[in-house]
Amino acid sequence: MVGSKDLEPSHAPFFPNVFLHNQFRAKPQWPAPGTSLAGKIAIITGGNSGLGYEAGLQLLDLSLSRLILAVRSIERGEAAAAKLRRLYPHSTIDVWELEMSSYASIQAFTKRVDEQLPRLDMAILNAGVMRFHFQRVTSTGHEEIIQVNYLSTMLLALLLLPILKAKRAGPSPARLTIISAALTLNAKFPERAATPLLASFDDPRTFDRQERYQTSKLLAHMFMWNLVDYVSADDVIVNLADPAWVKGTELVRDGTGPVVRAAFKVFGATTGRTPRLGASCYVDAVINKGKEAHGCFLMSWSIHPFPAMLYTPEGRVVTQKVWDETLAELEFAGVRGILDSMRATLED
Repeated sequence: MVGSKDLEPSHAPFFPNVFLHNQFRAKPQWPAPGTSLAGKIAIITGGNSGLGYEAGLQLLDLSLSRLILAVRSIERGEAAAAKLRRLYPHSTIDVWELEMSSYASIQAFTKRVDEQLPRLDMAILNAGVMRFHFQRVTSTGHEEIIQVNYLSTMLLALLLLPILKAKRAGPSPARLTIISAALTLNAKFPERAATPLLASFDDPRTFDRQERYQTSKLLAHMFMWNLVDYVSADDVIVNLADPAWVKGTELVRDGTGPVVRAAFKVFGATTGRTPRLGASCYVDAVINKGKEAHGCFLMSWSIHPFPAMLYTPEGRVVTQKVWDETLAELEFAGVRGILDSMRATLED
């Protein structure tokens, strides 16, 4: 199999080359006619609105039996679930609380998944934030974008892996897809030389709103680079999926003034994909793609190389630093033991 790590890195300029191809030229890949998810259970984080909600619609259209909307606000989650229940009365749609800025909430959520779900076939980790001003998460001390988009998402992924492996039905692998962004290809990653690295993001003086979001997604690529060596594609197919720039989502909603919001709205209206097309990238990742996409970055419904930096000697050093510091940060949750148990299966 030829995955993202095996491809030649792309040095094409992000603007306009990659952006134009992603937004206007790439062709969607829809599930084959007759595809059925009857009997299967899926989790979508941030599933009450935007791309998460649309992905839920598309999975339910394929006769998904049960959908768990993992959301920060139960009230908003129930409002979204009510709409879905009217559209799909024969499916079970549940709303479970998940606060992505809280390690305790993530642990409680995955414990509930393990104890209450009879099976689990797929999880789409869609929840994320984009902030225009530095904000610190009180419980962890970390800057919020890095906390939610990277550290908390990786913790959730690691805690879900053994559950997906154990609760998948039959010999087919379970699926775990993490939201990514084509903007990782444009990340400058100014903190790359910092030691320790993760702590460098907690200094408000170095906060750059554009670079921080891109870097948060780049870190996930670096983590995936090593993670694939611990997880067998026979157990769980793990990948990163980019929905491209999508109009009408709530990603840019906090800490912005009316001028900025208006600018994003105009930009989205003129260049953005529809939520249906954007969410189809998630569905493609968990339905259409097989073992060939394990450990890969999916962009425009195709396997794409990781950001070019990862293939360089400097990038390899930084990637290992990210891996080591992340495992140290999440050691309280027993993540090394989880990885060892997953790798034992891989080596059998």
